[in-house]
Amino acid sequence: MSSVTSNLYKFADFRLDARTRGLRRDGTSVPLTPKAFDVLLLLVQNAGRTVTKDELMKSVWPDSFVEESNLTQTIFMVRKALEETSERRYILNVQGQGYRFVVPITKPEKLGPPEEVPMPSHKAESVQEIQLQSRPPRASSRRSAIIASVTVALVLTLTSAISLWHSRSNPGEQPGKIMLAVLPFENFTGDPAQEYFSDGLTEEMISQLGNVDPARLRVIARTSVMTYKHSQASVPQIGKDLGVQYVIEGSVRRDSERVRITAQLIQVKDQSHLWAREYDRDLGHLLELQDEIGRAVANEIEFSLSGRRPIEAAQQGVAPVPGTKSYEAFDLYLKGRYFWNRRTGEGFRQAADYFEQAINKDPNYGRAYAGLADTFSLMSTWYMGPQNELMPKARQAALRALQLDNSLAEAHASLGLIEENYDYDWKGAEKEFRQAIQFDPQYATAHQWYAEFLSWEGRFEEALAESERARQLDPLSLIIASDHASILYYSRQYDSAVKQCRSVLELDSHFNHAWAVMISAYLQMGKYDEAIEGINNSVEEGPWTWAGKAAVYGRSGHTKEARLALAKLEQLPESQVYRTAALLIAYSGTGQKERVIDLLQQAYSDHSNTLMQIKVDPMYDPVRSDPRFNGLLRRAGLEK
Repeated sequence: MSSVTSNLYKFADFRLDARTRGLRRDGTSVPLTPKAFDVLLLLVQNAGRTVTKDELMKSVWPDSFVEESNLTQTIFMVRKALEETSERRYILNVQGQGYRFVVPITKPEKLGPPEEVPMPSHKAESVQEIQLQSRPPRASSRRSAIIASVTVALVLTLTSAISLWHSRSNPGEQPGKIMLAVLPFENFTGDPAQEYFSDGLTEEMISQLGNVDPARLRVIARTSVMTYKHSQASVPQIGKDLGVQYVIEGSVRRDSERVRITAQLIQVKDQSHLWAREYDRDLGHLLELQDEIGRAVANEIEFSLSGRRPIEAAQQGVAPVPGTKSYEAFDLYLKGRYFWNRRTGEGFRQAADYFEQAINKDPNYGRAYAGLADTFSLMSTWYMGPQNELMPKARQAALRALQLDNSLAEAHASLGLIEENYDYDWKGAEKEFRQAIQFDPQYATAHQWYAEFLSWEGRFEEALAESERARQLDPLSLIIASDHASILYYSRQYDSAVKQCRSVLELDSHFNHAWAVMISAYLQMGKYDEAIEGINNSVEEGPWTWAGKAAVYGRSGHTKEARLALAKLEQLPESQVYRTAALLIAYSGTGQKERVIDLLQQAYSDHSNTLMQIKVDPMYDPVRSDPRFNGLLRRAGLEK
């Protein structure tokens, strides 16, 4: 075969050209992001064979720290670009393994020379400070080298994502309310291992700007803006998706001694560049530099809010955030937050190690203690270790953080989580959550955890309102969206809960929390076939699968199947921290009330967080009339 055709693949109405990196359908170009193209090409080249997730991750993101959700999101983008439907499948999800391209591939016998695909040119700029004209830039230069022109595939993805949060408020309906997104700072060091630094700088800028004027200025949370990392979405599209009027773009490059940071403030409505600056400093002055950037951007936004000139607002910029004077400690803290945000067992362990190293560098660094408290408390509630070991460590770190800086919202939120999940101190927990929100109204996680707290107390109207605030601040967060579904489930709005879960799973078919809520809702609705289908599609065979099957088969009268699943579950060693929670699901579904009561009493003795939802979870309806259950509610502080 000639070299002209050796890199061409044809399937259905599509032609894929590996040389020009182009995809065409009936002669019309189909836009794809670079990573989406890489994934599609690898699947096409291996058509008919299951390509494992590990193969895809190593091939498409070599030497990079990325989460599996990146792959899931990219597969979703490819499917949207191919306009895949339930009747016309191109990519098969092989549960627990990977993906397989299932449409036959042919090599065209004769095609013309590959078409030239124009590549965007990026002109590097070296600026110290520029006040740019307030007019839209030319189409060829409206985006910096940080984020390129829009692609239809990502637009479709983000449009679908926004449909999760259908009730998100429209900024146009809130006069005086300004919404801002800090887009991920681009890592220009050329070293993928430095991603933590650029990501950390992004998170720091979000935190800084969130304190400018919370009553009038809202800053989109990290989870949502990280969706645009390395993306090609345009400023207008980002503004539409996130509901923001301003975006900040930036880049960072550093060597062993110096750091260069560029930043620019863009108004979405006309894409006018209001302000731009380049900073070139010693690494030792990075902390002061963050304050300086935050202050400059705050001045420009203050001018938008009040009409005062930036020079008049200069003394009212971002207040310095108490912290460390040690660059080494700050760098270790950024690494800790980078791994904490991965939300995996290994990520949490690495995060704890880096936070502890930061504390060793500066024993008075409050934010490092807050990070350690966040890590241990989440590890406990996610069953990644014994509650009696992790929660005391989390409390010690949170109290030390607040001793050093009582205004740390993260530490207050973590302390609330500890008092709720471990102490069963509901009044104390509510006080801490409200304090966290008072100190940082932009902290989406505090709103999320407070909403969860309210739902467990049965205060559903307040819980849904608080959950909505979290979704406005972090509109692309899957965990916040699926927690919203949990509140709908607890309030017995099963149809709405299922609908919400399906929207989440359209974006990430492996997001287990959404599967769990949806399966529980189907179980309460008596839709047992749908529940079993969900169990089979959700996770690999294991404890949660056995627990779900035992409950569903038990409720539907399939006694033999229920016993088989339960037998596997009961063989788990007692040292497994999630064993009690899984058995409670199984025993509740199989009608074993005595065992349910016994396990709940044991959970109370162990300070287990499995008690949190017992007041509202429909799973416990069969034992609510038992006096021992009501006594347990009183001891856990859930009945007045």
